[in-house]
Amino acid sequence: MAAAGDARQRVPLRVWVEAERPRTLPAAVVPVAVGTLAAVQDRDIDILRAVMVLTVALALQVAVNVANDLFDGLAGIDAPRRIGPRRVVAAGLVSPQSMRRLLASVLGLAGAVGLLLAVVVDLRLLVIGALAVAATLGYSGGKRPYASRALGEVVVFAFFGVVATVGSAYVQTRTITMLAVLVSIPVGLLSVALLMINNVRDIETDAAAGKYTLAVRMGARRYGHAYVLVMAGAFLMLAPVVLALGSLAPLIAVGSLPSLVLAARRARIAARTEERAARASAYIAALHATARLQLVFGGLLAFGLAVD
Repeated sequence: MAAAGDARQRVPLRVWVEAERPRTLPAAVVPVAVGTLAAVQDRDIDILRAVMVLTVALALQVAVNVANDLFDGLAGIDAPRRIGPRRVVAAGLVSPQSMRRLLASVLGLAGAVGLLLAVVVDLRLLVIGALAVAATLGYSGGKRPYASRALGEVVVFAFFGVVATVGSAYVQTRTITMLAVLVSIPVGLLSVALLMINNVRDIETDAAAGKYTLAVRMGARRYGHAYVLVMAGAFLMLAPVVLALGSLAPLIAVGSLPSLVLAARRARIAARTEERAARASAYIAALHATARLQLVFGGLLAFGLAVD
C-alpha cells in the first residue's frame, strides 16, 4: 500500500500493525470469551459461531482504532506535542487515502461475517451490527463526534461490554439470560478503563484541539480517580454474578487484583511525572497494565464460568 504522497512507497507491515493498536484487542476478545461461556453452562459450545463472533469483534475493534487515527489526524488533534504512542496519519507514515481503504476493508470483513452470522442465527442481529458500525465511525468522525461530547465511555460500555458479551451469548443459545447481562457489566467497565487511561493521557492536546472528552470536562485529577473506581467496580460486580450462577467459581477473577493495583500505581506515577518524555513512557506503561488487567480478569472470569 502507498504512503502519503508517493504511490510507489510501500508502508511497512509494522506500521500497519501499529495503526491497529494490538494492545487494545483484549477489549474484543474478553467479551466474546466471557459471553460465550456464560451461555453454555449446560451445552456444548458452537465453535464456528464463536469464531465468527470473535472475528466480527476483532474487526470492529481494529476499525475503531483505524478510524480514530484517521479522523483525529485529519482534524489536527494528534498534534506533534501529543504524548503517548504516535498516530500514523498525523506522523505522515500512512496517507489518509490508504487509511480509508484499510478502514473500509476491516469494516467490510466485519460486515460480511456479521451478515453470515445473522443469517445463521437471527436476522435481527443486522440491526445491532449497523449500530456498531455507526458507533465505530461516530467516535471520532462526522461533524459532531460523540467522543467530543463526553459520551465515549458510555458508548464503549454499551458496545464493548453489554452488546458484545450478551450478543456472544445470544448467538449460542438465541436467548438473553440474566447471567450474560451481569457478566457483561464488569467486562464493559474494564473496556471503559482502557479508554480512560488513553483519554487522561491526551487531556492537554484534546482540550487544545477542541475535543472535549469526559476527561477534559472532569479534569485530570477527578478523572484519574474515576478510572480507579471503574476498575474496582468490575471486581465488585463479581458478587451478583456469583449469586446468579449459584457458584463461587467466578471469584477466581479476584486473582487479577494485583493487576489492578499495578495499573492504578502506574497511572498515578504517570500523572505525577513532569518531564514530557518520561510521562509519555509512564502512560504507555499504564496503558499496558490496564490492558493486562482486562485480559487477566476476563480470562479468569471465563475460566470460572467454564469450570462451574
